[in-house]
Amino acid sequence: MSWIRVIAARTMSVAAGSVEAPGSAVGPSSAPKLLRLAAVPGTEPHKVNDMLLLLRPAWPGAPARGGSVCGTGNPEERQREQHHHQHVVFFPGDIQNFQEEMVQHAEGAQWQNWSFECVALILGRRFPRHHVWVVRASRMYLHKFSSYCNFVQSNLFGAPEHSADHGAVRHLKALLSNGLERAGLRSSASVFPPPGFSLVLVGFSKGCVVLNQIVHELEGVQADSDLAPFLSSITDIYWLDGGHPGGSGTWVTEQRVLEVLAASGIALHAHVTPYEVRDPMRSWVGHEHQRFVRMLEGLGAHLSNTLHFEDEPASIDNHFRVILEF
Repeated sequence: MSWIRVIAARTMSVAAGSVEAPGSAVGPSSAPKLLRLAAVPGTEPHKVNDMLLLLRPAWPGAPARGGSVCGTGNPEERQREQHHHQHVVFFPGDIQNFQEEMVQHAEGAQWQNWSFECVALILGRRFPRHHVWVVRASRMYLHKFSSYCNFVQSNLFGAPEHSADHGAVRHLKALLSNGLERAGLRSSASVFPPPGFSLVLVGFSKGCVVLNQIVHELEGVQADSDLAPFLSSITDIYWLDGGHPGGSGTWVTEQRVLEVLAASGIALHAHVTPYEVRDPMRSWVGHEHQRFVRMLEGLGAHLSNTLHFEDEPASIDNHFRVILEF
């Protein structure tokens, strides 16, 4: 945990100058560049999400922001271009926010080591060849309860009602397209997703409701010519200790939905801690997780499942630490 404190201190200085002008250079030896993008529009003008982007350190010979080396015959340059289009999208849990906002509230201040900026830097170490996006929930009740209502129908406390509607995938595609344009990484006239584009989705705690909604939409989206190419760019999905205040539906357990997920070829990763799956007051969470894993294994899915801190008492500290350990 000592290096988390180093990252937190480092983030305070990085975040202070985090808003970079689009097109500014990112050198291979430069400090991490964090871009805070406010009110990025999704599928509709009123559906907006704040986003944080950690730019992957540039490599020698990389195209300038907004540029491209598509069509080159050089295999090395084609590989570089492919790396240029690798992205991780993280959906945070309750209490997590931008650093400057967390420190303004007593409850948030004690967890500021897990601010958006800190998590972006952690994920930058975990996925060094990827740009890292953190998507803020569109609504936070009492500065604490995240509600991803732009992705899935949710109540005030963020408990979801999942459906097969195409809203989450379409909204995510629009967010990334507009976010990349806002950051100067693509032009408005360019095709999205571009060739070689790949996407890793990571949800933590409440943020897993977005992953679950995307899973519920898979079958319909696969038949949608506009969304199918974007969907096919998803290589991995990570569930990190999913949880929400509803009385069920923490993990997807519907047979047909999981059949489609297993057949998608997406690499699936479940990382849990006793905080969620061994809570006697919410025993359904552990039962649903077991069904999720057992059903996907039976369907031949590409799935890994890890219980972290198995021999330690359940704690919210270890709940957050799964972000470091996965």
